[in-house]
Amino acid sequence: MKAVVCREPGVLDIVERPSPAAPAAGWVRLAVSHVGICGTDYHIFEGKHPFLEYPRVMGHEISATVLEAGDGVDLAAGTPVIVNPYLSCGQCIACRQGKPNCCTNIKVLGVHTDGAFCEEISVPSGNLYPAKGLSLEAAATTEFLAIGAHAVRRSMTGAGARSLVIGAGPIGLGAALFSRIAGHEVTLLDTSTERLQMASDRFGFTSGIVANDQTADAVKEKTNGDGFDVVFDATGYGPSMERAFSFVAHGGALVLVSVVKDDIRFSDPEFHKREMTLIGSRNATRIDFEHVADSIAKGLVPVEKLITHRTTLADAPRDLARWAHEKNGLIKAVIRVGG
Repeated sequence: MKAVVCREPGVLDIVERPSPAAPAAGWVRLAVSHVGICGTDYHIFEGKHPFLEYPRVMGHEISATVLEAGDGVDLAAGTPVIVNPYLSCGQCIACRQGKPNCCTNIKVLGVHTDGAFCEEISVPSGNLYPAKGLSLEAAATTEFLAIGAHAVRRSMTGAGARSLVIGAGPIGLGAALFSRIAGHEVTLLDTSTERLQMASDRFGFTSGIVANDQTADAVKEKTNGDGFDVVFDATGYGPSMERAFSFVAHGGALVLVSVVKDDIRFSDPEFHKREMTLIGSRNATRIDFEHVADSIAKGLVPVEKLITHRTTLADAPRDLARWAHEKNGLIKAVIRVGG
């Protein structure tokens, strides 16, 4: 089979590799249909991922069709599926508590082990969900949207709440979309007026704040001085995450959707007097994938407006290298592998 391999930072090659062997019991061999390109993939290409060994086949936003099922798996050849790329151990404390998304021994396809920038992969059957009538291109957006859906579910914030989503990149847009689906009044905050205008024009998020020296005043104005009931930070930028504490209303919640290597510091008196809830949100679980698939099927998520760039497996090395630097107008790029 053909695969795109990142041999080292800045080097992508198309190679021939052996196809996966017949699947073991409980596993399924898949024909990859579409795979999204994530910010993580760009970081791997640029050599910015801290915990990665090269060479690596990237790709964890995956739709596929079943080629062959191992013993004990009731999936017919040709069945379209969404792939959950988080391979959990099933035995650690997180897995025992039904939280495989934060498994202590987690392996993510395309990061800790080879992913789906290739024609075939094998995964455990428990990591496959029905595509529910979605196009296979739309199904490939499920994973990145599930990150935001999981963050919104983790917030435990009801309808009518005022939410602030910091960062209007793909993950932030996903959080904003599912915050709106949850019935929140959504405001976006970003350093870029162009991204805020895009979010307004394409997705109807007309309430926006530009991150600058007047941001705190703008937050007070938007909320009548109260702050936001829930704040989602999807920037992956430490100073933004620290500043987000001050935007939360008394009794509200801050959800850190992104992660940084640095320590995050905050004022304990400000945190304590608000009786804030601070929530980490990592990956997603089956319930989030299913919620996303249902929402796409119901027309609540405009996938056609999220996918801005397309390529093929053959052209992916050229295009991914270009898009790593030319991000104007880019929200989500998708590679068509098969289908």
